[in-house]
This record gives sequence, C-alpha cells and structure tokens, in this order.
Amino acid sequence: MSRYTILLKNCSFFARHGLLEQEETLGQRFFVDAEMEVEAGDALETDDIQNTVDYGVAFDLIEKIVAGQRRYLIEALANDLATALRRRYPQIMRVKITVRKPSAPVPGILDYAQVSIEQNG
Repeated sequence: MSRYTILLKNCSFFARHGLLEQEETLGQRFFVDAEMEVEAGDALETDDIQNTVDYGVAFDLIEKIVAGQRRYLIEALANDLATALRRRYPQIMRVKITVRKPSAPVPGILDYAQVSIEQNG
C-alpha cells in the first residue's frame, strides 16, 4: 500500500499554556507543525477529499486544541494533538507534532523552546 505525507507547517495560535501564572494571564503565541504520513487507499486514484486527510479540518482541530484547555507542558499539548489527529483520521499511519514556544520563560536569549512527539499506529 502506498503512502504520502501531508505537512502543516508553522501554524500560529494564541494560547495560555505553561507552568507560570503569568503565562496563563498574558498568553502568548505558539507554533505547530503537523507531519502526517497517510495510507493512500483510494485517494490518489479517486481525487476525492473524502478519501484523505482534509488539511483544513486538521488545521481546525489543531486550533481548537491549542486555543482550548490550558496545559502546563507543551509535551502534553503535542501528545494531545497527535492523538486527536489519529483519532479523527485512522488512515494516518504516523504523525509527528512539533510545538514551538517563542516566549519561553527562561533566563536567557533564545528563538524558541520546541518539543516534538511522534506516534505510529
């Protein structure tokens, strides 16, 4: 069975994740990459959106989770995103979620803190 990869890169959301109280109060931007390896099935032959992962729907699902319930760890957020995408689209054979937090509260200068998680199934 053939497979293909769908990548949603640098999706940007405002949310309130983090351990510190001011992270919940102020909120900040988060960036998400979702790499989904999809079992092709009939999608490549039928050219029908019903036979693949609709990346507009996937983006909406990611946005709902990121902008929703606060998580203390971006690791937990990444895991919840991967689980939700695989639950919604069983044809996803592998998903890798990367979450970037540019305003991580660390005593130094950095571009962002980043966590990636991968689920197979």
